[in-house]
Amino acid sequence: MDWGMKNRMSRIIRPETGKTLMLAVDHGYFMGPTSGLEDLENTLLPLLPYADVLMPTRGGLRNCVPAETDIPIMLRVSSGTSILNETHLLHEGQSVSVEDAIRLNVAGVAFSILVGQPYERDTILGMSQVVDWGERYGIPVLAVTAVGKGLGKDARYLSLASRMAAELGARIVKTYYCEDFEKVVNSCPVPIVIAGGKKMPEMDAMQMAYDALQAGAIGVDMGRNIFQAENPAAMIQSVRAIVHQNYTPQEAMELLESLKNKSE
Repeated sequence: MDWGMKNRMSRIIRPETGKTLMLAVDHGYFMGPTSGLEDLENTLLPLLPYADVLMPTRGGLRNCVPAETDIPIMLRVSSGTSILNETHLLHEGQSVSVEDAIRLNVAGVAFSILVGQPYERDTILGMSQVVDWGERYGIPVLAVTAVGKGLGKDARYLSLASRMAAELGARIVKTYYCEDFEKVVNSCPVPIVIAGGKKMPEMDAMQMAYDALQAGAIGVDMGRNIFQAENPAAMIQSVRAIVHQNYTPQEAMELLESLKNKSE
């Protein structure tokens, strides 16, 4: 691994803890003005001090993130379908050039693959091409193992998708938490972060993050469970305490309530 790749990986995964808290705000590329992200800039600014990495689109980055902000960027570089398409998320390709990613000074790029779906070949080959240029320029690729219709989020499937992504060159894999998650982690030779997924009760989100880390994940990439929370700034600080300070879910909930009370 050359210096540039090592440097970018060390910015994504904090060396002092070996963990990362990513804030996913790329939802607009297929969902438009998602609830909680209608005003992207005003939602983002209070949260940036607490995230290790920001995962936006290039338009969101250019228009809503101050250039002087010192936060590593994991740039979404795949797209192709919208929430209105009946296949939804099932036919993505590369939508950002390497030149633009370099201009944006990214720490890494994110690409979704759809294992077991009709367009899996397109997404896998598309990610492989992005891995080629990422390796050429020292930019790590995060593979997002999106789950399509009819496929459950179980250890067997997620192990297959995560291992494929790693074998094809992804430096980090983003996947879903599931029962027996240790099997997913142990069969994947690169670091795994879990997706936050749809909004859930705060305690459930805390528990999921904690359990994933205990099972070997190196972090979480949370979006809706943070920016759709009652108090997003308090929520991200509480999740951060789980990731970097080994808080239990109960301790994180106590911190959340304390931070909420201070903000009132």
